[in-house]
Order: sequence, then structure tokens, then C-alpha cells
Amino acid sequence: MLTGVLTAAAVVGTVGIFIGVFLGVAGIKFKVEVDDRQEAVLAALPGNNCGGCGYAGCSGLAAAIVKGEAPTNACPVGGARAASEIASIMGVEEESTVRRVAFVHCQGDCEKARQDYDYTGAEDCRIIGFVPNGGPKACNSGCLGYGSCVRVCPFDAIFIVKGKAVVDRERCKACGKCVEVCPKKLISLVPYDAKLAVACKSVDKGPVTVKNCQIGCIGCGICVKNCPKEAIKVDQFHAAIDYEKCVGCGICQQKCPKKCIVSLE
Repeated sequence: MLTGVLTAAAVVGTVGIFIGVFLGVAGIKFKVEVDDRQEAVLAALPGNNCGGCGYAGCSGLAAAIVKGEAPTNACPVGGARAASEIASIMGVEEESTVRRVAFVHCQGDCEKARQDYDYTGAEDCRIIGFVPNGGPKACNSGCLGYGSCVRVCPFDAIFIVKGKAVVDRERCKACGKCVEVCPKKLISLVPYDAKLAVACKSVDKGPVTVKNCQIGCIGCGICVKNCPKEAIKVDQFHAAIDYEKCVGCGICQQKCPKKCIVSLE
């Protein structure tokens, strides 16, 4: 009896020692060397793992930066501070960083946009986009207002007011999650220092837009004709601003008959 117990213990001990040695050797043989800079870059990143940089979390971005596959200013959340620190770690010249924020190109809330019908069902913009006429709002390009963007924002920077999404510019970190989730493609990232934005993306012709929304862009082109910098154009019946050219003079906003060019300040 005792002999059997001792034998079993010896066998288990021998197997344990063998496995330990094997794992130790394997760990040394297959060890993946990590560049010390990668850990330093990771520490410089904010750690939100939001994916706004296009990589699977901060560790993925850190590895890409060290490999030279991503720029040192790739993190939209860390902004200029992180970009400067990472450039120093990598021993390269600091790359300029332009802060951006999300903007909802729509003013068609429940008071200004006409409704085709009352909707009852799942409150998810991605689902509602498949119901008749693309949603209950008469404007098929307008914000549905059911908060899919709100639920994906990791910074609590977007919320619904009167049936339309609104962005808190100070909280927004430009991670882009709201941009990706919006089925109407109404949200874009604009420079934080931009003075103006076109709050409409209707692709309907003027008379249709006038019928469906009190303040929708009718594509009249008055803003285009009056812009001294040729920084605005009309495409698919709505105006769009070229922020590389725009100086924020405000003439387009003053001339817009539908008041769909708004101030961001």
C-alpha cells in the first residue's frame, strides 16, 4: 500500500519536473522580444482602447508606431500631448496634430422636420433605417434621433435633444465611433477650430427639402457665389465647406436663406 503511494508520488513529481523544465526551455526558445519603446509608447497613450486610431486598442497602435506602420500622432484621444511624448520616445520630429470633433450635419429636430408617421418599435437607428421610407421623418437624410451614436460613444460626448443628436465639443475626443455607427452618414469629424459648418446633408432637390424641413439646405448656391475664398461648394443638392480654404469670415452664414450654415463657436 505504502509502496504504491510512494510510486504514484514519484511519478507525479517526475512528470511535474519534466513539464516545468519543458515549459522553461520553450519559454526561452520561443520568447518574443518586445522593443522597450513599445512599452513606453503604450504608457504614453491614454488607454481608452476606443479603436479611433484604426487599430485594435492602444497596444495594437503602440506596436504599429514602433514598427513604423503608424504615425506618432495617430491617437485622436491623446491629441497633441500624446503625440509629442511619443515622438520624443521614438526620437523623431514631432508631427503636427489638428484637434477634431464630431459634428452632426442636421438641424431637423422634432420641431423643424416633418414626420411621415408615428414609429413604435426598436429604438436603434441602424434598424429603423430599414423601415418604410427609411424612418418616420419625412427627410430621409435626417437624423433619426434614436441614439445609436449615444450608446457607442465612450466619452459621453453625444446626446439626443428634441429627437436629434447633439455633440458636446469639449467632451468629444474624435474617436469616430459615432461616425461609423450612424446609418445616415450624418456625422463627420471637423477641425475643432472651425468657425462654421453646414448643418444639413439632404440629397433631395430644393422643393422636396423645403416641404420636409424648415431649415434644410436647398442647394441654391448663394453661399458658393458669395464666398471670397471659394471654400464652399454644392454637391448632391447640399453645401459643403472645404476647411483647408475656409477662413471663417461668416459671409456664407449671413447669406444662407435657410439658415443651415451654423456657427461652431
